Amino acid sequence: ECHGLNPEAHRDNFAHMGFKINIVVSPQDCAVCHPVEARQYGMSKKAYAVTNLSANPVYSLLVDTIIGKKEVIGGKVKDSAPSAATKAETCYGCHGTEITVDGMKEVSTRMGRQLVPNLKNWPNQGVGRINPDGSRGSCASCHPRHGFSIEVARKPYTCAQCHLEPDVPAWDVYKESKHGNIFFSQGQEWDFKAVPWKIGKDFNAPTCAACHNALITTSDGRVIAERTHDFGARLWVRLFSLIYSHPQPKAGDTSLIRNKDGLPLPTAFTGEPATPFLITDDERLAREKGMKGICQGCHSTSWADGHFAKLDNSIQEVDAMTKEATSVLGEAWRLGLAEGLPQGKNPFDEVIEKKWIKQWLFYANSIKYASAMTGAPDYAAFKNGWWYMSENLKEMVEWVDCRKKGK
Repeated sequence: ECHGLNPEAHRDNFAHMGFKINIVVSPQDCAVCHPVEARQYGMSKKAYAVTNLSANPVYSLLVDTIIGKKEVIGGKVKDSAPSAATKAETCYGCHGTEITVDGMKEVSTRMGRQLVPNLKNWPNQGVGRINPDGSRGSCASCHPRHGFSIEVARKPYTCAQCHLEPDVPAWDVYKESKHGNIFFSQGQEWDFKAVPWKIGKDFNAPTCAACHNALITTSDGRVIAERTHDFGARLWVRLFSLIYSHPQPKAGDTSLIRNKDGLPLPTAFTGEPATPFLITDDERLAREKGMKGICQGCHSTSWADGHFAKLDNSIQEVDAMTKEATSVLGEAWRLGLAEGLPQGKNPFDEVIEKKWIKQWLFYANSIKYASAMTGAPDYAAFKNGWWYMSENLKEMVEWVDCRKKGK
């Protein structure tokens, strides 16, 4: 039933033991029974995860710089492009790959030799993979194939496949938080299959699904949050630093965003948001109110208000520290101590540029995620937090100073 759907759309459809089947089951196939979920997911950043890397020249350059092969020639490090296999098991392992069909191939099976489609960039279960039928995403990223368990999808281990320190430390922060403490201590008593999911009856502390997408009600059935498979639909601010925090994008395809300088980034290097591509203030306030309502399913109004006030403060202070690091890098570029955007060169490959990346991609994220998810203060302080952010900024300043003196 699942592997035989929409055969006319599937380039991976082939004759097999008297049936016409597809190798890859896609969201378009799942939509036959789950149209609302597939439509919501199709609008999300997750569905566009591979496109948001591959179609954005800035992000693609960052990926290639990080995972490209390196050689030391004449005392200098020379970069070369990463192989497709390396991409598929690193950044694109989470974001997804584009699965294409390159003719047929013969394989040996217990039933003899068989002709099957020759798939490129397979296997891959990245959230934004592009499937042979042209659809985006993999439902199996969260609902593993052949079981499709809502229980598996609701447990934080599923999100932990990709949301890890140092760049997206949600799982690490959750493990150390009070919410995580309760989950590990009492989670075996919860009902992870109940729909709707009732606070105080089916579970006693949030998992990722509770805040991001599950249908949540009070114990007497009052709806607190409607179910959604657009995992950013409840979020009002995008904490993930690119380079600074900013309102959530309007559309899942963030490769369309252009900042004031024409770069495909949601903020300028000086911090101004690319407002035309981001949600409005009214939408932002409505989403923040909705998320606060989820918190108030267990907590008092004053508790929730205090938490959100601390988060706002963390965002402002951390972004300010990132801006300081960006100004130091800008000075290095202006003085010709490093070559980046002003020179039309790679802004990610020199020592001071890599330290600048750490400032917003590792340290800023650690602090903001710790603040947003509450109860893991060490991730805000010493574990990739304020300690390293402050130390890194000082090292950047001293790097520039040493280069200036040497010059």
